[in-house]
Amino acid sequence: MAESAADLTVDAGGTDDGTATPPPLHITYYTDPLCSWSWAFEPQWRRLRYALGEQLQWRYVMGGMIPDWERYSDPLNNISRPAQMGPLWYQVRTVTGMPLDDRIWFADAPASSYPACIAVKAAEEQGAAAGEHYLRRLREAVMVAGRNIARPTVQQEIAAELAAEQPTFDAERFTRDLDRPALLERFREDLKEVRWREIGRFPTLILRNQAGQA
Repeated sequence: MAESAADLTVDAGGTDDGTATPPPLHITYYTDPLCSWSWAFEPQWRRLRYALGEQLQWRYVMGGMIPDWERYSDPLNNISRPAQMGPLWYQVRTVTGMPLDDRIWFADAPASSYPACIAVKAAEEQGAAAGEHYLRRLREAVMVAGRNIARPTVQQEIAAELAAEQPTFDAERFTRDLDRPALLERFREDLKEVRWREIGRFPTLILRNQAGQA
């Protein structure tokens, strides 16, 4: 799996007789915390959500882009080891104008994206919105601040920072949830869906209408 260019349900209101009407559009967003193109897509993703408003429902699926560097290979971008990821981040920064610090791939390269994916699942235990906010924080930490988000200590620091800004987020619960076996199983379900859908590059968005048609 490679890079290329948690349900969050919006209240869609109801009909005149008071019955709920589902949003006409649903998006499944396949992504990974270490995906630089997903980070670059953030402004467009936010604009899309703002434009569609209550017509939209979405959820995130963690892709597990980098199991480890023994098994990762991206022939399209000629990447098979950490130092080769830096030039891709430089390219993404140059093309999109989004801030990206590629030096992490030479100084303290994440060994895998799996730990960060599992951390997102842990945050989602406190609600889909919490998971999304935490995912955003992870991306800012690694893409802008050059922090190794594969490290549990960094994940816990980010949780504490999020809790300081959003008191409804419980950083201690997050730390406890990280060690729960059920979290690994939830991440495995995401991986199964990615394989079943044959998602090979991130970000990938699948759109469905109210009838469930893609």
